[in-house]
Amino acid sequence: MKVLIVGGGGREHALAWKLRRDDPQCDLLAAPGNPGIARLGRCVNISATNLDALVTLARAEAVTFTLVGPEAPLEAGIVDRFRAEGLAIFGPTRAAARIETSKRFAKELMLAAGVPTARAQTFTDPAAARAEARRLGAPVVIKASGIAAGKGVIVATSLADADAAIDAMLVDNAFGSAGAEVLVEEFMQGEEVSLFALTDGTRVLPFIGAQDHKRIGEGDTGPNTGGMGAYAPVAIASEALVREAVARIFTPTLRAMREQGCPFTGLLYAGLMLTADGPKVVEFNCRFGDPETQALLPLMASSLLEPMRTIAEGRALDDGAALRWKPGASVTTVVAAAGYPGTIATGDAITLPEDGADVMVFHAGTRMLADQTLVTSGGRVVAVTALAPDIRAAQQASAAAAARVRFDGAQMRRDIGWRELARA
Repeated sequence: MKVLIVGGGGREHALAWKLRRDDPQCDLLAAPGNPGIARLGRCVNISATNLDALVTLARAEAVTFTLVGPEAPLEAGIVDRFRAEGLAIFGPTRAAARIETSKRFAKELMLAAGVPTARAQTFTDPAAARAEARRLGAPVVIKASGIAAGKGVIVATSLADADAAIDAMLVDNAFGSAGAEVLVEEFMQGEEVSLFALTDGTRVLPFIGAQDHKRIGEGDTGPNTGGMGAYAPVAIASEALVREAVARIFTPTLRAMREQGCPFTGLLYAGLMLTADGPKVVEFNCRFGDPETQALLPLMASSLLEPMRTIAEGRALDDGAALRWKPGASVTTVVAAAGYPGTIATGDAITLPEDGADVMVFHAGTRMLADQTLVTSGGRVVAVTALAPDIRAAQQASAAAAARVRFDGAQMRRDIGWRELARA
């Protein structure tokens, strides 16, 4: 089997790592890939959004199927293009990817389908958006409707903060076209859980729950980032809660998308708020989340490769199929560049700890120079995952290994999983 992985971040490295363990003989290609993926397969210097070159590569290499990691090529229509060429591919069409790429589309779909979520309205006029924020009252959530690299959601604790967020998006163009339209949304109280599900458009294979840590600082302080770490499993994401989420959220959402003429296939990610009234959707993503993927896949005991291939080839998942999981816990600690999530430096030499039986280092923002020096090339540089019998031991092992990642200005959180430890 030969699989082409589109993308070059930590999520794609974790996917490559898992596919190689599912099938040690699997021939892996990645475009563009990264130095970590290069140790598992071949990397080809093609951008994830260069659809013409990716089609040519998939044909020339006779790949079994293509796996799309990031959202940008999905928004660009890579699945539509590959299917038109008769090439198997895992991911949603451009129309179905709107579940992530247009928060307005997602919100309207959920409200029409009766999927539990926060009330929200969409605005392009700053004055109207500010008026709605006052109607809802603080705290209130301001969201860029488009893709903003995980940073387009502002929880405004005061109306002044809400005004500043609205102006940043609609007046100052802080998020470009992603913020040309904003959602003003009621604030939901509760704890967040990330829930992934593989789907053929009708059937659902849910994962166990994970929890992301978005803020830069320990104790969840400071600005939002793309994610500073994650852990799994989450005690409050019980089997009963997962079943409820499948019944009340995933199944009606997939039905609504089929009825809209844009059935969703691939990996549907639901960010859930566990409220006093049950789980409600904060947002959907149309692909594997980062860094939750790095925490979840090392815990997966069953094959990921086989159901992904089934979906990519347009076949139905088996009724009653279920994913299997290892005992214990997983904690992923992200090591980020100085200045992240703001202006960062790149090109700093990196020293990494060696992978072990229960410690994995997933590359995210790294680059290999001609002289084989590994250097930083992005905000989130690596994600260090540790497996252990319990969450406390996994956190300690992950933080200790992450502390051995060395480059100028490296920053990390040492409290990933702190809510779970408080429960314990």
